Amino acid sequence: MTNIYLIRHAEAEGNIYRRAHGWYDGRISAKGRRQIDALAERFRNVHLDALYCSGLIRTRQTAGAILKYHALELVDEPGLREISVGAWEDMPWGNLTYLYPEAMSAFNDDPDRWTAPGAETFPEVRRRIKAAVLDIASRHLGQSVACVSHGMAIRALVSELLGVQSHEIHKVPHGDNTSVTLLHVDGGEIGVEYFNDNGHLPESLSTFSRQSWWRKAGSVDDGNLRFEPLDPNAEPELYTSLYEKTWLDVHGTLDGFDPDVCLEGAKRHFAANPQAVVKAIKSGRVIGVTELDTERMAGHGTGWISLCYIEPGERRRLLGVQLLGHAVSLYRAMGRRALRLSVYEGNSNAIAFYSEYDFRAAGTTEGALGPLLIMEKDLS
Repeated sequence: MTNIYLIRHAEAEGNIYRRAHGWYDGRISAKGRRQIDALAERFRNVHLDALYCSGLIRTRQTAGAILKYHALELVDEPGLREISVGAWEDMPWGNLTYLYPEAMSAFNDDPDRWTAPGAETFPEVRRRIKAAVLDIASRHLGQSVACVSHGMAIRALVSELLGVQSHEIHKVPHGDNTSVTLLHVDGGEIGVEYFNDNGHLPESLSTFSRQSWWRKAGSVDDGNLRFEPLDPNAEPELYTSLYEKTWLDVHGTLDGFDPDVCLEGAKRHFAANPQAVVKAIKSGRVIGVTELDTERMAGHGTGWISLCYIEPGERRRLLGVQLLGHAVSLYRAMGRRALRLSVYEGNSNAIAFYSEYDFRAAGTTEGALGPLLIMEKDLS
């Protein structure tokens, strides 16, 4: 009998930016790196003979937990990949829910009914990952193997192994990041000893501990924002009001605020790229804005965020990071290696927020009302 420890990757960009990352090659988050440390301790004294991952960056990084205490070769096995979501790749879940409500309902609650242009189907994913597990087990008869895979792929496999029908998928809950499923493979048969165990994670490190959407069938995550272009030519009042709120929030005064200058800058940015100025929408209400200057620092391979604002009442709901996700998505697709923004040195809350999501100090400059801290995030 072969033991297969099937591990979901650590928290990654798709999880925090709330974007559809199937084969999109997103990176691990700062919390994800701490989850990896906890996973390493879980497996520190567990005998393992081999280590596989899907080959995507987030599983290769997570596999570092096993390599910390086990001298094994890391082998890429594409059969362990997440479901390819085709045309949905890297789209915000909020946009997908708004545009394709029936398809999203199927994706969450009856996945065999789900389709998207260019995507795999769930039956295809089940066959693929099951074949990969059986093949790996055949290479390691009587041994113990760790395999780092993905949430929906693992859920699809476990539901089949437990005889759960597609329309009853809620009986197999989503697994937390770095959760572990233990399979026993014997003579072509696969048994499940346990699944989705995250006992190595304290509540502070659990991705799911601050979310509730995954707990029940028919649940829609109301924390998923939708992004739409904000044309400053067509909606000057909306843009100006959002920038005014930003200025007042940062400085506590409107001294130095010039709406005409801000509006003209936004028009230039929108003309360069219509996705450079977007409004964040929650439950039909505009609650924030992201503005990017795609021409600034382009020659240095760096993307610039000119404005990132979300209403104060929404800041403790893990929403603001989704605005950063829009910037990461756009600039990475443009081939930029890094992302920069400026923050007033006295704005400790903003500095702490950006630091939590891997921005680091990269210099200082002068602003209209005082010194600015330049912060940078690596996109590679």
